Amino acid sequence: MVAAGFANESIQAAAAQPDPLPNPFVAPAAAAPMTDLDRTVFSRLEKLGIEPADICSDAVFVRRAFLDVIGTLPTAAEVRQFLQERRPDKRRALIDRLLARDEFTEYWTMKWSDLLRVKAEFPINLWPNAAQAYHRWIRTAVRDNLPYDEFARSLLTANGSNFRVGPVNFYRAVQNKDPVGLARVVGLTFMGVRVEKWPAEQQAALAVFFSRVGFKATGEWKEEIVYFDAAKPLPAEARRAPLPDGKVIDLAADSDSRQVFANWLLAPENPWFARAVVNRTWSWLLGRGIVHEPDDFRADNPAVNPELLAYLERELRAAKYDLKQLFRLILNSRTYQLSSIARSKHPQAEANFAFYAIRRLDAEVLIDALNQITGTTERYSSAIPEPFTFIPEDQRSISLPDGSITSSFLETFGRPARDSGLEAERNNRIDANQRLHLLNSTQVQRKIENGGKLQALLRARTGPREVLDSLFLTILSRPPTDDERAAVQDYARSNAGDMRVAMQDLAWALINSAEFLHRH
Repeated sequence: MVAAGFANESIQAAAAQPDPLPNPFVAPAAAAPMTDLDRTVFSRLEKLGIEPADICSDAVFVRRAFLDVIGTLPTAAEVRQFLQERRPDKRRALIDRLLARDEFTEYWTMKWSDLLRVKAEFPINLWPNAAQAYHRWIRTAVRDNLPYDEFARSLLTANGSNFRVGPVNFYRAVQNKDPVGLARVVGLTFMGVRVEKWPAEQQAALAVFFSRVGFKATGEWKEEIVYFDAAKPLPAEARRAPLPDGKVIDLAADSDSRQVFANWLLAPENPWFARAVVNRTWSWLLGRGIVHEPDDFRADNPAVNPELLAYLERELRAAKYDLKQLFRLILNSRTYQLSSIARSKHPQAEANFAFYAIRRLDAEVLIDALNQITGTTERYSSAIPEPFTFIPEDQRSISLPDGSITSSFLETFGRPARDSGLEAERNNRIDANQRLHLLNSTQVQRKIENGGKLQALLRARTGPREVLDSLFLTILSRPPTDDERAAVQDYARSNAGDMRVAMQDLAWALINSAEFLHRH
């Protein structure tokens, strides 16, 4: 077979090319700030003496936008259409189209399901009915673009059956359901803080607001009612409860203290709520948070660019917590559209977003991409042998409704366990087992050799040049360079001129390339 290194260092090699040679990863446009967001980022780079990267090419942008916005690889036809468009605002138009697609709902439901711990089995133990109700509610909220403050309030204050009222599972999907355990998950999810690192008295103060969350069994197997339990006594010393900002509030004995906390958290002047979600969103799209890790706000882990964080907070509030507007703001910026090829070796270049951070595809996105390219499916299983946990093989991994439903590929490639709600649960660092699986496993080999879609492409009678172009557009979302064409022709000649064998081997090489396996 063609050596897997054929395209493995494409991005790095392009960076080393002399300027006169064509570079498929960068555009001729200058990396000048276009928006207030850009001016905030570029001003910081100028102060540090860091040169920003060039703007990415259209081919890179279309692939990046598809993967970042909808968790889906563009088809060859979608790439061709975008590359052939001549309208000056085609990137903006593409972003709007992607935000309206069904895959946006599926992908971001998956991302929120990771943070909100949608999992039927141990140690979360929602059980299938509740996991499905929870996932269904999240999916509806994402589809309808529910304002983020309403999304948070529903999760914090809902009452009812965990089989029928999806958001009550926010309190069910916690390993430690005592008040401190609930306070910790609230702080992590909506404030981006690790409450367990706070002094004990601060943890206890926050826990007061969740001390009367009640759980009551019903006659239905594994069903629970989650509710405000007014019968639980509120100690006299807890009735004057300090909030995280130091303000002390009087709690009435008959008032739902979750509502009181939600009112404080969602107030416009609150210093935690908006900044936590804009930082998460920035991290999801740019590869690292303005505060990094994105769920570890603390005094000794400051924002690398406080002005940028404050700007995004203001914009989200002005948009009435419309997360799609936040996506548009970031995706349309020059900062997001920078090439992944750095122009500066400054040690703070990556942390200050001087280039787009290269990172491996999510496990779910990667297997869906392989299935899309080859025309194959994945086999899923669940540790809970319920008949309604059966998932058809043609279902996409980004659409799985329960973290308990999995496959060996997803486990190998770092899908999060959904046990804690921490961003760090997802492991996108490529390791030796993953490389060996892609290089040598029968699973990948069968997908390439037996996948109807890929084999139909290889058998097409349009001519070797057209097949080669289609293969590159299908797998790497760009046309081949002249050097790559020559390398394939040389390899075909070494195989007695059998172009089909050469193309099949090329498909294997491209799938194993760093360019395919990473966002860039």
